[in-house]
Amino acid sequence: MANFSYIRGDDGSYTLRIAARGREVLTTPLCNFGTAFTRQQRIDLNINGLLPTNVMTIEQQLKRVYAQFQSESDDLAKYVFLNTMQDRNETLFHRLLSEHLEEMMPIVYTPTVGKAIETYSQWYHRPRGIFLSIADPDGIEPALRSYGYPSDDVELIVVTDSEGILGIGDQGVGGVAIAVGKLGVYTAAAGIHPSRALPVVLDVGTDNIELLNDESYLGYRHARVRGERYDAFIDRFVKAVQQIYPHAMIHWEDFGASNAHRILDRYRDEVCTFNDDIQGTAAVVVAAILSAVRRQGERMVNQRIVVHGAGTAGIGIADLLVRRMVNRGVPRETALKCFYGLGSRGLLREGIAMRDFQRPYARTAEEIADWDLDQPGKVELADVVRNVKPTIIIGTSAQAGAFSEPIVRQMAEHCSHPIIMPLSNPTRKAEATPEDLLEWTDGRAYIATGSPFEPVRYKDTTYTIAQANNALVFPGLGLGVAACRATRVSDSMILAAAEAVAKVGASRRPGASLLPGIDRLRAVSARVAMAVAQQAMDEGLATIQLDNLVQEVHERMWQPDYPRVEVV
Repeated sequence: MANFSYIRGDDGSYTLRIAARGREVLTTPLCNFGTAFTRQQRIDLNINGLLPTNVMTIEQQLKRVYAQFQSESDDLAKYVFLNTMQDRNETLFHRLLSEHLEEMMPIVYTPTVGKAIETYSQWYHRPRGIFLSIADPDGIEPALRSYGYPSDDVELIVVTDSEGILGIGDQGVGGVAIAVGKLGVYTAAAGIHPSRALPVVLDVGTDNIELLNDESYLGYRHARVRGERYDAFIDRFVKAVQQIYPHAMIHWEDFGASNAHRILDRYRDEVCTFNDDIQGTAAVVVAAILSAVRRQGERMVNQRIVVHGAGTAGIGIADLLVRRMVNRGVPRETALKCFYGLGSRGLLREGIAMRDFQRPYARTAEEIADWDLDQPGKVELADVVRNVKPTIIIGTSAQAGAFSEPIVRQMAEHCSHPIIMPLSNPTRKAEATPEDLLEWTDGRAYIATGSPFEPVRYKDTTYTIAQANNALVFPGLGLGVAACRATRVSDSMILAAAEAVAKVGASRRPGASLLPGIDRLRAVSARVAMAVAQQAMDEGLATIQLDNLVQEVHERMWQPDYPRVEVV
């Protein structure tokens, strides 16, 4: 048997069964309580004498490790400290994170995790996650089994191939850190027990020439593999997960634009799967838009929406908004006409190259024949804003400053409360800053950003800036899927998550955020989980019927505390 296992009781509490003894206990993060082991536990587990004499409470441990965290010199050092702590005592790590979530979220997740990924091979000290190499496809099944978690218990697998990491692109094997970071948020926000989730990196090589020429690089030193060999590798991974962990939702993370939509479309009707960059981003942005439109007293079908950066994330947002309009009786063609998407070649339009998922949003030559253009033959953002007079502009372009003063002022001339969302990460790539947007719109803009920004004081009002953080959606979605053991993740379940977040953030106070803050993340995740589970049951996608949503979701949310120990 494995050296430990967590047994979940009917009331949601856990018992830790430990077969390990001696130093193995202290080097297994999910078994190690450190100085909190009682004297009897120390004797029973043969660790008496391997720890300092005094027995500490978890609260005393927290005080010490939080002080250590605060003493670190910069954000990257704090990230490494937390990473090391997670490798030592996982329960204490999750307790620290959950009690200081607002402060630590930017460390374990965006933006700091991006810096950590860029330097992964330099600070690496202990493997965390499952590393699957395309050079060894036969190793997929043994590696998944070697993690040692019971097949029926695993509810979630976060997997990345690291091609589209957080706006910094191809980061090779270092992308495993984003999978680990996501799972940390799943646990802190939604109480997904760490023994029920796996982080996986699909190492298919890298096109990052700096990594390939770095002698310390830890990944497969080969150009990124594509085509049939890549697809076969993905397919083998999915089939292995279905066989070994049949109840797990596969969460795809930071795949490149050429693969993200394609993989999701390939498997979404066959397995329980979810792409956070497409569906999670879409849900949280849609939540912010719904909140803003409701403040205006308007309807979605009356909006003119520009998506600057109509790639994986941008089109995902548009698709979900179209779905919502269609669900409310708007013809699909009418809904599509509300959107103007811009890619690397400008406005999506007939006659230019584009990906299949962009084609529904392409404009005809007749529609733009009479437009006033700065340069004939090119249709850029300024041209679209001038001719369309949008009410909503969404930035997923990673082009810093793209929402310039002339563009924003022109937009503000035609609507009382322009909805402006510079969503690109990290902060240095944001299309505009909230301070500038409020200045250029005389405080009238409704704003959501991708990275966290401090509140802005403009005239007599303090504006709390909504962060369209996927963490408002994906933890609760994963919890809801696990609670009802859904067999699929439908578009309507994603939309239910967005609606749940929008309702929490529906304040009309001047300057109020369009979205709930990170300090409310656990409560938001519970609401999202209930909405998702209810929708899954309504659609016949749930294999477990929940009679009391509130109680059953609450009981599933693990509280990071040392469990009862059963020595075996």
